[in-house]
Amino acid sequence: MKPRIFSGVQPSGNLHIGNYLGAIQQWVQLQDEYEALFCIVDLHAITVAQNPEELRRRTFEIAKTYIALGIDPEKSHIFVQSYVKEHTELAWILNTLTKNGDLTKMTQFKSKTGVDFEESEGSVSFQEMKERFNSVGVGLFDYPVLMASDILLYDTNCVPVGDDQMQHLELTRTLARRFNKRFGETFIIPETRVLQDGSRIMGLDDAHKKMSKSALSEYNYIALHDELEMAKKKIMKAKTDSGLDITYSEDRPELKNLLTIFALLEKVSPEEIVLRYKGKGYADFKKGLALTVFSFLEAFQNKYATISDEEVRKVLYKGAEYASRIAQEKMKNVREKVGFWQ
Repeated sequence: MKPRIFSGVQPSGNLHIGNYLGAIQQWVQLQDEYEALFCIVDLHAITVAQNPEELRRRTFEIAKTYIALGIDPEKSHIFVQSYVKEHTELAWILNTLTKNGDLTKMTQFKSKTGVDFEESEGSVSFQEMKERFNSVGVGLFDYPVLMASDILLYDTNCVPVGDDQMQHLELTRTLARRFNKRFGETFIIPETRVLQDGSRIMGLDDAHKKMSKSALSEYNYIALHDELEMAKKKIMKAKTDSGLDITYSEDRPELKNLLTIFALLEKVSPEEIVLRYKGKGYADFKKGLALTVFSFLEAFQNKYATISDEEVRKVLYKGAEYASRIAQEKMKNVREKVGFWQ
């Protein structure tokens, strides 16, 4: 038996090359090494308001995108999170083992809400902080527990994550230990597989923030379904520093980000790209990057167009059937341990 991995993407916003380079490209490589379950996490998506019809459409599109980017349904299991009801059942049980303090310390929760009870004394009044906290939805607050449920439900051995998800995974490990200590050995403690540099693809308009499908400016990201000429335009307009030569350095974050994108798309090292453009300027470098992005998007979009809706439906039902068998068996064990009548 191969070790098992689990990961997923929310069906919200426009998937972009940062999503591909930061996660999906690496999933494609891992599916030969692991038994892979790749989910469309629509339950996570509704922690913010969604249009129901648009959510259904995007869920379907994400599945088709997985396949077009190289997730092979013969090697991996692709399914929709909400279709397997055990995700929410286990999340509720894990909630009873989770402390409020576990969740208020989550960095992503702090950054998304401005709620930080550990802020320096005097910078924000307790009353103001309480008002911020009281205005936040419970789903957003509880998001990491559902994520823990996603992972633990499948006896996941390894979770491929970027550094921005490390804290959530550590909570998952903590909750698994708490359950095992109280009820007996039940959950595997998942290991972390840290994704490579692609997990930190930054915005084209701001190299200090991750590329985001929810960014206000379309010049922050290159969407997988961008028109090809628009993608080239975004590359040519991407921010760079005031230097003249092409170097890969922490001191030049804008250029470093573009070099990372270039290298990952061509599957070479950033240093190899630097050598290619030795003695050349930004204009030549950006034209080369734009051509590489153009070629990648063209190949993806052509592949995407060949995948039928019926093919995607079959893949999702097959994946859900497989995931459900594992989830049902695990929850039968969990219910027995907890003391539920069955």
